[in-house]
Amino acid sequence: MPDTPLDDEKFISLASYRKNGSLVETPVWVAPLDGKLYVFTLKETYKVKRIENNPKVRVAKCDARGKILGEWFDGTCVVVTDPARVASVYASFRNKYGIIMRIGDVLSTLSGRMKRRVILEITVLGR
Repeated sequence: MPDTPLDDEKFISLASYRKNGSLVETPVWVAPLDGKLYVFTLKETYKVKRIENNPKVRVAKCDARGKILGEWFDGTCVVVTDPARVASVYASFRNKYGIIMRIGDVLSTLSGRMKRRVILEITVLGR
């Protein structure tokens, strides 16, 4: 049984708050690990800056284009800095997404994007 209602989803919409309180929704891959959800992105993205300013987020099941397919859940989000945790999260992504994730990792390494990635940890509240 999943630890969160979104563990088995291929995509989720991660909604983070602007300083003015409005939400910005972004479709992302998601991997579960130890009762939390994880996503990866580039460290210079605005979603990272928004989350550093306000860790409150909302998440919902969505398709690859971001169309919401389920209910929203409130949560909190932080950047993961522990290298051992980062490695475990990447293993979870590779387990879930298989060859597609591995190919993406190779291409990201070749393009230099892998060094710019950060892992975001989402705690779904009320779970």
